[in-house]
Amino acid sequence: MASEHSEQLLNEVAALPGLPGVYRYFDAQGQLLYVGKARNLKKRVSSYFQKTLDGTRIGHMVSRIVRMETTVVRSEAEALLLENNLIKTLNPKFNILFRDDKSYPYLKITGTRETYRTAGPKPPPSIAFPRMAYYRGVVDKRHSYYGPFPSAWAVKESVTLLQKVFRLRTCEDTVFANRTRPCLLYQIKRCSGPCVDLVDSEAYGRDVRDAEAFLRGETQAVLDTLEARMMAHAEQLEFEQAAEIRNQMSALSRVLHQQAMDNVSDKDVDVLAVKVHGGRACVNLAMVRGGRHLGDRPYFPAHVDDATQIDRALREAGEVHEVGEGDPVDQVAVQVLEAFIAQHYLGVAMPFILVTSHKVGTSLLDALSEQTGQKVNAVHQPREHRRIWLEMAQKNAEIALARLLAEEGSQQARTRALADALQLPDDQLDTLRVECFDISHTAGESTQASCVVFEDHKMQNSQYRRYKIEGITPGDDYAAMRQVLSRRYSKVAEAQRAELEIAATEDASKVAAEGPALAAAPASAEESATETATDPASGLPKGPRMPDLVLVDGGKGQVSMAREVFQQLGLDLSLIVGVEKGEGRKVGLEELVFADGREKVYLGHDSAALMLVAQIRDEAHRFAITGMRAQRAKVRTGSSKLEDIPGVGPKKRARLLQRFGGVRGVASASVEDLCTVEGISSDLADTIYRALR
Repeated sequence: MASEHSEQLLNEVAALPGLPGVYRYFDAQGQLLYVGKARNLKKRVSSYFQKTLDGTRIGHMVSRIVRMETTVVRSEAEALLLENNLIKTLNPKFNILFRDDKSYPYLKITGTRETYRTAGPKPPPSIAFPRMAYYRGVVDKRHSYYGPFPSAWAVKESVTLLQKVFRLRTCEDTVFANRTRPCLLYQIKRCSGPCVDLVDSEAYGRDVRDAEAFLRGETQAVLDTLEARMMAHAEQLEFEQAAEIRNQMSALSRVLHQQAMDNVSDKDVDVLAVKVHGGRACVNLAMVRGGRHLGDRPYFPAHVDDATQIDRALREAGEVHEVGEGDPVDQVAVQVLEAFIAQHYLGVAMPFILVTSHKVGTSLLDALSEQTGQKVNAVHQPREHRRIWLEMAQKNAEIALARLLAEEGSQQARTRALADALQLPDDQLDTLRVECFDISHTAGESTQASCVVFEDHKMQNSQYRRYKIEGITPGDDYAAMRQVLSRRYSKVAEAQRAELEIAATEDASKVAAEGPALAAAPASAEESATETATDPASGLPKGPRMPDLVLVDGGKGQVSMAREVFQQLGLDLSLIVGVEKGEGRKVGLEELVFADGREKVYLGHDSAALMLVAQIRDEAHRFAITGMRAQRAKVRTGSSKLEDIPGVGPKKRARLLQRFGGVRGVASASVEDLCTVEGISSDLADTIYRALR
């Protein structure tokens, strides 16, 4: 293994210090392969290059290493934090990687960080009468935020709960300021009606403070406060007010009884359960905030097989982790759990108690404690209510992983069925690539073409493309299809021709240099092109790649247009397949039309191959429509051109649009016509005329 690497790289490895740090491996194309941390950089990195690891995933990775970068840090905890920072930002190929999904929703209560009395003689509604709201985004110090919640549904459930018990408002300040009578929420006893002075700011403020105490988990204190207020009203013979508070207490008690997982001793806890099966893993995160279970969310990491096999090889080399020995499945689970904890809680606020399905390393907990400034504890063999929480999280992780495996198995079966139906090679289904095109417009306006990509048994959203179609007769879908296919595949065709020319030149040079022996068995141009189109370092094709199948949403007409484009570009006609709608345009009656002369094929309404074709076709249609609508809206609003003209404010812009019926009308108007609009001077009219033309 060591002999395959450059002397410079091996010298760099030999010169590494025996200090804690982070190392990064790169291949010949500069792609980041792996990020790792080490208590002793020299010992850890050297272990990669000292053993023969051929035939393993770590051997495949090490064979591709041409460059290395290292960073020395002060402690192992600091190395762990830096490692996961780099993993999250750089997406290395062989690390366990969780999708960065930190945008959790919160419940916001406005204006509670400022006192009512210091807000002036007439404070704004957000301070005098704070409102509850669903919130996701940057935190504003003027407001209070509670959460995070695992889903928008959990936030809305909590808002409904607080409406029932404390009757706080949820309306926007503009709505609040313009109400003349109470809304429906007041009628159904979900709001106390502060917008029309049915409650004063002092009484409303008490409800706000009680709601915040409840969200912090101080439920018993809230009940005691409500009971004291109820008794005080009763002693003063204010029985209606006492009855209102009694109803509040009853509603709060019902809520507490409905929350079977309520607990007053644990305020903020995260429960983490891992399930590993079938080469995939799931981490289920359940959140407890203020003593209330808010729900859970599953996470599915990428690169589990690669990372765990690399870790296993390092164990055999003597680089053993402090936990996770024994059952290989448990070792993988610990590795996945530690990767999730490190990446998920990096740089964000977190609870100081974690209930986990497996024991995690002390170095990870020390790093989190160093980050938060407070001791973080992990309990992996909980008792009482924590055990119930963990059992529920484990069951949810198992269900989520089973669902994922079933969906992936179904998708793989559909891919195989499509390959069988179209007689495509079935030995590399994981790399089968399908591109589908669709045209969308409204009566010829804002014509757009979409291209969606299906690969690795799923839609690849990051590879979708939209094409703005110009220079055609409005509504001419055939011309639009010609344009998008030409733009999409012209560069691919050029690359293929260049590869063939290079291959032919190389073959001619070999024949001239090596004589008749080589000429007796020359490689075909096609074989040579295949060789030159492959990167020897990565084994992947270089440059643009033709898909294995090109789907066109349309029948014979669109397929004929696609055939003409491919013939002009010199591409394989057998790749083109049209999806022709059946009789009455009914779903399930579609037929496949081929550009190379094959007979039409009806797959059957329950065919797995047709389900996949319909899925890809519908996604192309959806993507085209959303792009067309956005473009149409952009055109109708003038693509913000009016907003960019100095001197044209909101009122003048509204008058112009109303007078001429839209931006197109404004653009076609003369200077004299523009001057007829109120507030538009001759100089401004001339400026508008020039800007829009």
